[in-house]
Amino acid sequence: MSSWFRRRTLSNSKKTQPTKERIPSLKLPLESHWHVPEVEKKKKRSLSKMSFKSVQESLTKISRSNTFKGIFQSIHDPKEEEVVQSIRNQLLLEGKLPEKFDDYHTLLRFLRMRAFNVPNAKEMFLNMVKWREDFGVDTIEKDFKFEELETVKRCYPQGYHGVDRYGRPLYIERIGLVDLNSFLNATSIDRYIKYHITEQEKTLNYRYPACSLAAKKHIASTTMILDVKGVGLSNFSKPARELFVEIQKIDSNYYPETLNQLFIINAGSGFRALWRVLKAFLEARTLSKIQVLGTDYRAALFEAIDPSNIPEFLGGTCACSATSGCLIQDKGPWTNPEINHLLEEVFSKGKKFVEEASKETNVDASSDRNNEPSDKHFNPNGERMLTMIERESETNDSKRGISLKINDLEGWLKDTNEILQKLLLKQDEVSTLVEDLKKLTSVRIQMALQFF
Repeated sequence: MSSWFRRRTLSNSKKTQPTKERIPSLKLPLESHWHVPEVEKKKKRSLSKMSFKSVQESLTKISRSNTFKGIFQSIHDPKEEEVVQSIRNQLLLEGKLPEKFDDYHTLLRFLRMRAFNVPNAKEMFLNMVKWREDFGVDTIEKDFKFEELETVKRCYPQGYHGVDRYGRPLYIERIGLVDLNSFLNATSIDRYIKYHITEQEKTLNYRYPACSLAAKKHIASTTMILDVKGVGLSNFSKPARELFVEIQKIDSNYYPETLNQLFIINAGSGFRALWRVLKAFLEARTLSKIQVLGTDYRAALFEAIDPSNIPEFLGGTCACSATSGCLIQDKGPWTNPEINHLLEEVFSKGKKFVEEASKETNVDASSDRNNEPSDKHFNPNGERMLTMIERESETNDSKRGISLKINDLEGWLKDTNEILQKLLLKQDEVSTLVEDLKKLTSVRIQMALQFF
């Protein structure tokens, strides 16, 4: 790392003083913490309007320049960064932070899902690590083959189809057309759960990096459309409940903060009655990202997604259904040969590629101060090719360490006080119940004595 970059890092760390106040930005998507420095000021185009040819041309230019090597430059919220460092220090101290997940944005996802409560986020993170070990998630994509996929998609229409206006993957399900009996004849719930996990892993490791390259900014979440036309309480049978609850548990507990927005469309009175039941299974943060719409949904969809990426059967202009079907093709930047070639380059060179990129970017920055060097790059072995964080020893000095420890102790003390208050309330409740039981017993004894 160059001396210029070391001095600049130290200067920035001095400007940002640790603070005890924690104000989580609960409404913002994870991508809001990333930006891409503009090399040339040109008229911006919506990614969802770009053809694959134009995406290819864009990628060709990127691959020939240093923009590709320093494309993901992060801006960390100081308040959030402090909490992320706190949970990271705890996990490292206990030897419970696998290298694969030793990443700022991975830890941030769990913290945001638990409203920046460090003990709760830590527990959630450790549960995820254990689940992955028990379920064999790291090898499931290689070991598990879902041969019945084509048959399943005919009775359960679903699939990825392009991107939204920001560049996030767009996922669509047509719940109203599900033939549950045919679905259960084609596969089992256990096998479908495994398939769902492989798709989540594919999204983290391939779809998000591919979308990030195409959009030239960090993509870390998915936009979804659920068409529930004709769905009501009668559709929520025991197998359907089992499937819904299990998938919801997996997504919420082990893949938090990967949903950007969910549009539920064609919701009639039957579904709205069902929705009152389903809401009980969802986290409050997840519910805040869901819009339940009736038949007049096009304006809301078009605001977030260009019509060219919405199938005709949902009011868009995409007609790939004329070939093999919009939900069969798995259409998106992740199927583009040019993007895949760039991803393979990073995968194959790994850390060496990142180090070379860092050197070139720093050299460019010294000659052009307007383009600051990037200290964050994709890690090809991490979740979603997560960014490699070059940690400076100066930022972990004794003062900052003590400040973090104090904040941790204050947080634990607050949690302990809350637990004690709850215990005291429970004690009062038990005392009241004991007194009531004594009175009831005394009355019954008096009544019994009257018979003798």
